[in-house]
Formats: sequence, structure tokens, C-alpha cells
Amino acid sequence: MCGIVAYIGPKDAYQIVLNGLKRLEYRGYDSAGVAIIDPKNNLHVYKKKGKVKNLEDFIKDKPKSGHIGIGHTRWATHGEANDVNAHPHFTTSGHIALIHNGIIENYSTLKTELQFRGYEFVSETDTEVLVHLIEDVQKNTGANIEEAVRLALQGVVGAYAIVVASMEEPDKLVVAKLSSPMVIGYGDNEFYVASDGSPLVEYTKKVSYIEDGQIATLHKNGEIALKSIKDNTSFVPYIDELEYKLEELEKGGFEHFMLKEIYEQPQAVINAIRGRIDKTNLTVKLGGVEEFEQSFLNAKRIVFVACGTSWHSALIGEYLIEDLARIQVEVEYASEFRYRNPIITEEDIVIAISQSGETADTKAALELAKKRGALTYGICNVVGSAISRMTDAGSYTHAGPEIGVASTKAFTTQVTILTMMALQLAHKKGTLSKTVYHQYISELEQISEKIKIILKLDKRIKQIANIFKDSTNFLYLGRGYNFPVALEGALKLKEISYVHAEGYPAAEMKHGPIALIDENMPILVVATNVEHYEKVLSNIEEVKTRKGRIIAIVNEGDTEISKLAEFVIPIPKTSEPFTPLLSVIPLQLLSYHMAVLRGCDVDQPRNLAKSVTVE
Repeated sequence: MCGIVAYIGPKDAYQIVLNGLKRLEYRGYDSAGVAIIDPKNNLHVYKKKGKVKNLEDFIKDKPKSGHIGIGHTRWATHGEANDVNAHPHFTTSGHIALIHNGIIENYSTLKTELQFRGYEFVSETDTEVLVHLIEDVQKNTGANIEEAVRLALQGVVGAYAIVVASMEEPDKLVVAKLSSPMVIGYGDNEFYVASDGSPLVEYTKKVSYIEDGQIATLHKNGEIALKSIKDNTSFVPYIDELEYKLEELEKGGFEHFMLKEIYEQPQAVINAIRGRIDKTNLTVKLGGVEEFEQSFLNAKRIVFVACGTSWHSALIGEYLIEDLARIQVEVEYASEFRYRNPIITEEDIVIAISQSGETADTKAALELAKKRGALTYGICNVVGSAISRMTDAGSYTHAGPEIGVASTKAFTTQVTILTMMALQLAHKKGTLSKTVYHQYISELEQISEKIKIILKLDKRIKQIANIFKDSTNFLYLGRGYNFPVALEGALKLKEISYVHAEGYPAAEMKHGPIALIDENMPILVVATNVEHYEKVLSNIEEVKTRKGRIIAIVNEGDTEISKLAEFVIPIPKTSEPFTPLLSVIPLQLLSYHMAVLRGCDVDQPRNLAKSVTVE
């Protein structure tokens, strides 16, 4: 959720930290702050409510020179968004500053104890407890800053990624992690620290991903000491290579990251497929599935765990795998999974889907599955993320960085991976004929070009958005493979335009939601189903009878539904299992244009963060 960035080395820390905060603003934009240790070892802390630009303007004429700096963009959990609650937090003495991503679950108990010892709190945050606790450990033990942090964390319950700077030990930064993400970048006798790789890419490609329960001391001379929080055991950091490209983190001429990422989907689908389809023999091969082929083929069932947009991808995965490969599938909200004592056995495969690979609820669900002996599989976008490291096998989506908070290309690449998984399993199980299998593979390879055709409808979709921009409610309907697409379309509209929207199976409309329909209610129907065309047609007739305003996503050449709908968006025909990859594109564009026309912050919608790293 929150964004962390830090630097220690010979360069000017402030500009590096500020640039990093701008890169990380999609992780939290309620407030921002920095702490700089100047050449005379004085600690300067600046914090401001709102966007990073507010902080930058506030600091403009203030002292900010120094070779050690930490910065933070906040997504509020404890305490409202204001200057006081913004990070960094610092001790009463003003000697120690700390930034934190996560939640300290036992903060209330710790706060009461520290208040009893005379510590005064100025914020409403859980984080301030931690910085006072570190100072208290130092007072009572005389420990240096890294040992004080290590000992303090042993009394903490919760999730955290923290960076600590001390003006009394100005030649080092201390970082530690449990559940929340943390990346260390290596330069020339210098270190960069961030919540993810995006702030590091313009400075270094060499990184280490800190594991849960580890603490690292970064020295100004370029030395690193990596240890266990629990028992001080030393580790040798594993150096990995960052895969981000700088141009991927820029808007590239688009007004918003979200629009750029919508238009990147043809290439994203190609990247997801690349190397996984043998064009000569027309076969699909996901390496992780092949490695555990017998486990997949003998699985009692496959259980997907995911949240938000990834949960909608998982629903499509359920349709695909049950339909094509005839393996039983269940889809679970990761946020509920471990709290209902689910039945998981060694005969199950649990597949986690997450764009960031750091989603806290999904990670917790995986931990439970691993304890129950299930094979675990991850589908995520970020190389080196927690889910990619903790699962037995997996597939990267290769979507590239997704900066817009509302996922777009993450969804299409996840569905692409799930489509290939279903085809691979169906082929191995013999549930598809060779002819149909090859037809499906050929069709999948054409999806990218068909998405390009849909993107050319942008102007038409914007016109529709302009007509409905003042609507306060939307209903999305779909059948079969397109029911999850209706859910995803409704979610996108809610996320970025703040219009209330609900998605339903089309046949469920008359079991309640039909009561909402009147001449002011826009009804968006994903009506590309060939197998259930007459049923969808009947559902649209029911809406029209009640004067609902119908927007229909139809196949090119459709005649019957086009007569009934007030607005029609035609998309290229494709095989039924692949329709979600096409039908979702107009819904993304509609949501985007609705949000822009309503004056909403498209890339950073209120109350939302890109990566939900706390429960």
C-alpha cells in the first residue's frame, strides 16, 4: 500500500528520494514526507498532506542537502490523512526517523506501555509506536541502531517494511521486512531502497529482495549486513536483476497511465504468450504446469485464491478449466479463505493470482494451503515478488509495469495465462480433440490483433460515456464466460468514476435487480455469447420492456440485439472461451472516459492503493 524509498551514498539523497516518491505515488497518495540527514548530521523531517507535488512545493526553500534520505507516500490505515500522521515519524528526541508500510496489530498495547514510561505521542498512527519503541530499547540496552531495531521488532505483531535513519549513526540505514515488500538496489558504494523496483530502474539493475524476518544494515561505504530478526543469523544477499525498463514507467504521450495500459494490451497479450506456444506443432507449454504435470492431471480439484480484478480472472479460469479440461475448480476470495477453516488436502492444487505478487490476503491464503500440503502455484506479474518466491511453481504474466491503480492489462494477461493452462491440461487429458485444440491455439494467437480493432472504437465509446456521465447507477449483465466480465466492468466503473455499478448473471436479473430498471437506468449487456444467444436476447427484451437504456457489446455482424439496444459496440468474433479477452476492452474504455468526463483522478482514485499489502 504505502510507498517507501531511501538512499545512502555519495549522491544528493533528496532528489533521488523525491523522484522515487513520484514513481511510487500509485502505492499511496494521502500524504508524503521525507527525512534527510545533512552533512552536519542534523535530521530534517518534512511532511505534507496530499500528493508528492504538495511536499515538493513545501520543501522548495528548505534545507535538504545530504547523502542519506528516506521518503514515504502514505495510504492511511490508522489515523486520517494529515500532516501529523504523515511519515516519516520521529522520536521525541528527534534523533531517529522511521518510515513504515504495513500494520502494527499490537500497537495499542505497546502504546499504552510506552505512555506509562513517559513517551508522548503526537499522531494517531500505529507507526509512531515503533519509532518510540526503538528509542526505548536503545535507552535500556545501549544498543546501536540496527540492534535496537532488531530487538524492538521482536515485540511487534503485524506486517511491516521499515527504513530507519539515526542522526547519531549517520553512516547507515536499517531496513527490515515482514509480509510487506522491500527491494534493495546496489550502486557504486551506494544503496537504494524501495517498495518495488520502479524507483530503482534509472539507477541500477542489481537488486536483492529482502525475505520475511530479515533485517539489513546498509553502510555508507557500500557494505551490507543481512541478518535474521529472530536470532541474528547472518545471510549472504542474493543479487537479482531488475527487469523494468525506464520507458515502461512513463506515460508515453498518453494523458493517463490507465489509458496507456489499456492500449498496451495487444502487446501484453503477445508477451504473455511468447515462448509458450510452439507454432510448428501448435502446442501450449507453461513450464510450471509441465513440471508438475501429473499433480495437475491427478488433482482432486484446483482452488483459486485472489482478490479484486484477479478474482474475476480466476472466475474465468474456473469456466475455462472445467469446460475444456474437465477438472473441478473452486474460486475463493483470498480475504475470506483462511478465516473459514477451508478443507484443503494434498490432492488439491491452490493457485494464487495477484498482479503485484504481494497481496497480503493472497499470501496468507497460500501459507495456509502450504501448511495443508497442497501444491501451490502462482500467477503474477512482478518478477521476484513474494508469491513468486513462496509457491512451488508458477507463471509470470509479463504484462510489464502497471502504474494505474485500476488493473487493465493485468486482467487480460492473467486470463491469457489461464487460457493456456486450460488448453495445456485439456490436451494432456484428452478432453479436446486435436482439431479443436489446434483451432483454439490458432485463435489465441489472433487475439492481439482483434484487441487492436476494438481500440479503434475508442471515439464511439467516449461518445457513449458522455451521454451517461451523470448517471448514478449502472447494471452490467453477462452470461457464461462473460458473467465475470460483467463483474469486472462494474468494478472498473466503481473504482475510477465513483459511479455505483453492479454485475449480475443475465438470468439473475429477474430474481431481484429488475426492480431497479427504469428509463434512467443504463444497462450494459455483454451479449457476445453464441451458445446462449436466444437467452441473452430474451434478457434484453425484458430490460427494454421496462424502458432501461441498453448498451450492448455484440459480435460484428449481429442483427437481432442491435435492433433492441440503444447503443451498440461491435467486437470481432472469436471462440466462446476467448470472448472475455475482447469483451472486457470496451468496458475498460467506457470506465476510463466516464471517469475523465466526471473529473475524477483516473490513475489514483480516492481511497484505493495499487498493491494491498495489509489485511
